[in-house]
Amino acid sequence: MKTASLATLPLILIACSAENATGQNSAASAEKPFRTSTIADFDAPWAMAFLPDGRALVTEKAGEMILFDPKNGTKIPVAGIPAVDSAGQGGLMDVVPSPGFAQDKAVYFSFSEARDGVKGVALARGTFSQASDGTTKLDKVQVIFRATPYVEGNGHYSGRIAFSPDGKHLFFTNGERQKFDPAQDPKATLGKVLRLNLDGTPAAGNPLAAKGFHPAIWSYGHRNLLGIAFDRDGRLWEQEMGPKGGDEVNLIKPGLNYGYPLASNGDHYDGRDIPDHRPGDGYEAPKVWWNPVISPGGLLYYSGDMFPEWKDSLFIGGLSSQSLVQVKLNGESASKADQWDMGARIREVEQGPDGALWLLEDGDRGSQGRLLKVTPAS
Repeated sequence: MKTASLATLPLILIACSAENATGQNSAASAEKPFRTSTIADFDAPWAMAFLPDGRALVTEKAGEMILFDPKNGTKIPVAGIPAVDSAGQGGLMDVVPSPGFAQDKAVYFSFSEARDGVKGVALARGTFSQASDGTTKLDKVQVIFRATPYVEGNGHYSGRIAFSPDGKHLFFTNGERQKFDPAQDPKATLGKVLRLNLDGTPAAGNPLAAKGFHPAIWSYGHRNLLGIAFDRDGRLWEQEMGPKGGDEVNLIKPGLNYGYPLASNGDHYDGRDIPDHRPGDGYEAPKVWWNPVISPGGLLYYSGDMFPEWKDSLFIGGLSSQSLVQVKLNGESASKADQWDMGARIREVEQGPDGALWLLEDGDRGSQGRLLKVTPAS
C-alpha cells in the first residue's frame, strides 16, 4: 500500500538490591548532564515505541493510539483499538512493534477492559496499515491473551510487554490487582511475569507448568510490574511498585518466587507489617530497592551511542518522585547511580533511533503530558 507524503497529511499540531544494602534514595543531582527539549504534548500518555522509519506509536490512557512524527509534529489517530476501561489505573497501556515489524507490520498492545462485571488486562495484536490519504489503523485486531482471573477494582493491571532477544517469545506482566494473595496463587496469572508464544499461547518449557502452575507463568510473587527490559546479555530486568515503601528492581529468573505479599521491604498501606527480604527466606530479593519510594513508571535498558557513559544502565521514570532514575548494571548486580528531578511525573522512558532518551509525562497531578527529548548538555 502506498503511503502519502507526510507533508500532504492533515496535521494535528499540539502546543507544545540485595547488593544495595540500604533502601535510602541517592540524592538527586542538581546538575543534569543533559538538556531537555519539549517535542509535543499528549493527553495522559502511557507508553511509546519507535517504528523503523523513525515515527512513533504513542498510547493515551483514555484509549487513543497515535502515530506521531517527531520531525514535524504530525499526529494521526490509529483506528481499530478495542473498547478500553480507563477507570482508576486502567487505560490503553503498552505498545510494542513485533520483532519482525518490517515484514509483518504486527503491533502488540495491552489495555484494561470490563467483561461481565469484572475487569482485567488484555494483550492484543493487530496489523499496522496506512492508506494513501494518510489515515492509519490496526487491521485484524485480536485479543491473544487475557489475565486470569478478572476481578473487581481498577488498580495494578501492569500490562508491560517485552520480546525475548531471539524474537521467539513475548514476556507480559500481570499485576496482582491490589488483591495481594493472587501473586502467590499458582493458578492465577495475577502478580506474575508470563512467557508466551507470539500468538499469545503459553510457551513450551515454562518452568512451573509441571508443578501445576498456570502454563504461562515464568516468575511469581510480584505486585505492580510497570517495566521489563532485556539487557545486552539477555538477562530480563523488571521494576515494580512496592506497597508503602519497597519499590524494586528485580533480575527475573525462571521459576523464582519474588515474595509478595509474604516478603517486601515495604509495608501494607493500612500499617500491617510485611516481613523484609532476608537471606534464606525462600524468596528472591530485589537487586535494588527504594524507601522512600520513587513510584517507578517505565523501564529502559540503554544501549545507545549518544550517552556512552550510560551504557549498561537501566532508566526508570519516577511518578511520585517526578524524576529520571538511573540504575547501573554489572552482570547480575545492580546499584543506584543517579536520580534527576524532572519537575513532573514521568510515566515512560524510551530510547530513540539516535540514542537520545525520550520521556513521557503522564498528565496527572500537575504533569502536563509532554513528550520530552533528552540529549547531551554540551
